[in-house]
Parts: sequence; C-alpha cells; structure tokens
Amino acid sequence: MTTGPFQAGERALLLDLRGRRYLVTLATGSKFHSHHGAIEHDAIIGSREGSFVAAGGGSRMLVVRPTLADFVLKMSRGAQIVYPKDIGAILVEADIFPGATVLEAGTGSGSLTLALARAVGDGGRVISYEARDDHHARAVENVNAFYESLGGKPENVELRVGDVFEGVPERGIDRFVLDLPEPWRAVGATTESLVEGGILCSYLPTIPQIQRLVEAMREGGFGLINTFEILRRTWNVEGQSVRPDHRMVAHTGFIVTGRRLAGGGL
Repeated sequence: MTTGPFQAGERALLLDLRGRRYLVTLATGSKFHSHHGAIEHDAIIGSREGSFVAAGGGSRMLVVRPTLADFVLKMSRGAQIVYPKDIGAILVEADIFPGATVLEAGTGSGSLTLALARAVGDGGRVISYEARDDHHARAVENVNAFYESLGGKPENVELRVGDVFEGVPERGIDRFVLDLPEPWRAVGATTESLVEGGILCSYLPTIPQIQRLVEAMREGGFGLINTFEILRRTWNVEGQSVRPDHRMVAHTGFIVTGRRLAGGGL
C-alpha cells in the first residue's frame, strides 16, 4: 500500500463538499477541471493524504488515495461490474483465503478479479476466463491500471480468453467464482477441478437463473447450498437528526454458494 505524500503517476480521489468523487491520475503540469474550477496537479503532488486543495472557483476539495471500491466504481467498463457491496459478501461467503487458488469465469470488467487477487495474496493465484475478446481486453486494461497505480504488477493474476463450459485444464482449484448467464452449464465437467469441500460461488441477477443453478448443483454433488442477496442502506447522522438516506442500493444480484461433497453428494 502506498503511503507518504502524493507522487506523480499515482491516482488521487478528489471529493467536494457534497461528497461527489473524482478519480484522477496525477501528472506534473496537468490540471483537473470541474464545475468547481481548475485544480493544479502540482498542488496535490507532494501534499499529504487527507489534505484539502483549493479549486479555481474558490471552493476546496479533499484529496485521498482511492480504495479498491473507489477504483471499481470509477474504472472503465465493458461489462456490468460486480458492485462493492456484493464483492464483500462474495469474499466472505466463498471464503476466499490467502494462498487460495481461485478460478473465476466471466472476468467482465475485472472488478471482482481485483478483489479476489487481493484476498488470495502473493501466495495465491487467480485464474480468470472471459469468453469475449473485448471484455477480456478491457479487464486487462483495468487490472494493469490498478496495479500500476500501486507501483507493481499483477503477479498472482492470469487473465485468459476462453470458454469454461467444456472443462478447464487446472486441477486442485480451491474456489470457483462464476459471473456467467448460465453457470449451471459449468456444473459437472468444469467443477470436477474443484477440490472436495471446495466452494462454488455464483453471481446472478434473476430468480429463474438461481433456480436452475441450485437444481444443477444439487444434482451435481454439491451441498450446503445457500442463496441470498445484499441490500445496502446508508444513514444520515447530523446532530440529533438520525435518519436513513432516501436512496439505497437494493437488489443488484443474487449470490449462490455451495460446497463440493465427497462421493458425489448426499
């Protein structure tokens, strides 16, 4: 994790007094323009994280380093991203642990890939398959950009173009994470690569999809199957006024998890 004063080449997150967020890559001599006015990058470079910088219009903006969630919400997208509220649940419910070997199918824009890579750590491995060339290219761009901003390379991530439904060459996979329209097609030939006791986790938007997947998992030797969704509501706390915000991030997708049982099932 980068610490100390901001340096040219790294990303900075600017927040105005209304909480609006702007992600910029710092470059000597450049300017960031918004309706608040211009901010010189040089005014940020060398400053401490958590400082305020003056905009040309007379307002101030807070500058901090972006979290992974900030990057995910601001990065370029080829496919719909997995949102941070769901990423957190996937990491916990699928028990993504340091040193794990994780196979992801449906890289998309790479938001979940980044979180998986950080969770498995330097001793782990994330192998991510994407069937579409354009989505793969966008994911490569996003993953490289995130690591470059931290001064490193994604050594524990392998991004591949391919269809996993006919099986994969890897064996001894600890966790399968699927973000595909028809994940039930992976149950069988593909999930044979999952270790006994390993967890299959799938992210799906609709009820008919989860019905079909759960049925396939039961028939395919999986147990401890769990289906849920995450609804996130923030609260406004101002003195004696404590109330829920008027808007919330409700349904974005269902998460289904299950464990591969020894001997082909119950």
